[in-house]
Amino acid sequence: MRRLTLALLCGAYLCLALIIALSLWRNGGGWGAGVAALVGGLGLAFAFHALIERAIDSAAIRGEIEALREAHRILIDQIDSLDSRVAKVVETVTDDAARRSEALSDEVHMLEDLVQRMSHRLEERVAAAPAAYAGATRAPHQTSQSAALLETVREALADNRVDLYLQPIVGLPQRRTQYYESFSRLRDQTGRVLMPAEYLTVAEPEGLVTAIDNLLLFRCVQIVRRLAKQDRKVGIFCNISTASLADETFFPQFLELLSANRDLAGALIFELGQAAFDARGAVEARNMAKLADLGFRFSLDKVVDLDFDFHDLARSDVKFVKIAAKVLLDEMVERDDRLVLKSLPDLAAEDFAALTRRFGVEVIAEKVESERQIVDILELDISLGQGHLFGEPRPIRDQVLAEASPPADFLRNNLRLRAGGRA
Repeated sequence: MRRLTLALLCGAYLCLALIIALSLWRNGGGWGAGVAALVGGLGLAFAFHALIERAIDSAAIRGEIEALREAHRILIDQIDSLDSRVAKVVETVTDDAARRSEALSDEVHMLEDLVQRMSHRLEERVAAAPAAYAGATRAPHQTSQSAALLETVREALADNRVDLYLQPIVGLPQRRTQYYESFSRLRDQTGRVLMPAEYLTVAEPEGLVTAIDNLLLFRCVQIVRRLAKQDRKVGIFCNISTASLADETFFPQFLELLSANRDLAGALIFELGQAAFDARGAVEARNMAKLADLGFRFSLDKVVDLDFDFHDLARSDVKFVKIAAKVLLDEMVERDDRLVLKSLPDLAAEDFAALTRRFGVEVIAEKVESERQIVDILELDISLGQGHLFGEPRPIRDQVLAEASPPADFLRNNLRLRAGGRA
């Protein structure tokens, strides 16, 4: 556009000079006067043009400088705004870190207090154990074996030889892991793994199982929190005993911990046996209701009777029942040309899972060991399975287990307990 303007101006100057030259020539000035007028007119025109162009350039430069100043002012405003927002973010992050640090400190103190109480109880029971076995009516060799096994259990707890195992619970028929169940395995000094069936006979009478179960609950909270940080939408079934539910010292503090972690309610399911659930008292039922109010769910295992009180299950927020595959298949009988369950003869076997879902309860077929069992389970419309066929219990990594353990410096001054769940 600027070049076009200059070309037009030059054309105008030339025309003006020609007009002046022709005027002089026609008025008798001759060719010499006309040429002189033409040259002089062009010189004056171009000199005037130079002045105009310089003025235009100056105006353009002034405009660019003004635009640059405006951009500079905008940049300064943006920098000031960014500094303000960064300061707010830093302040928010600092406040959040301080709150999280304070919450973690409170949780550690709570763990220390609870572990200390359990350690004192464990020391008292272990100290009293020899006298109890000495006054027993068992044969001498049986008494010595039981006392030795109890000492092995105590040493395993004190020396952190309790491993936490997780077994997958899968969706059927895809077999994709949806949950885990937690178990514990103790090891003696030689590294030999002690199965629950071996040590429970001496641990239960001495109250050690309750202490292990209580610590397992805290361990599961820590593991679920770690999985949540990794954005893994997987829940964990964790055993809880009626003794823990009725413990006036343990349960209020445990409830306080869960209140601070109620965002994990969807990923932590508390499990107890069917017999224990049916025999629960008013205190246990009330404390289960407190957990349910926080959003936590329950599961029943060790099921032997399929004639459930579904209204009671719904009131108690029981959302899962685990039934061994063998129990399910042994319950199936043929009557009047259809398959029914012995416990529910008026109900078709394939309608059992639909009935439980009507009350918000999902059936999990556990202890599945063969592909043939899966075919029968799918015919019953059961969508969750657990067993060695889908995966055996496996120990979690040591570093994850260490992060979920109570404070190490505290445990060195007491019985250093690391607990898992009961299988």
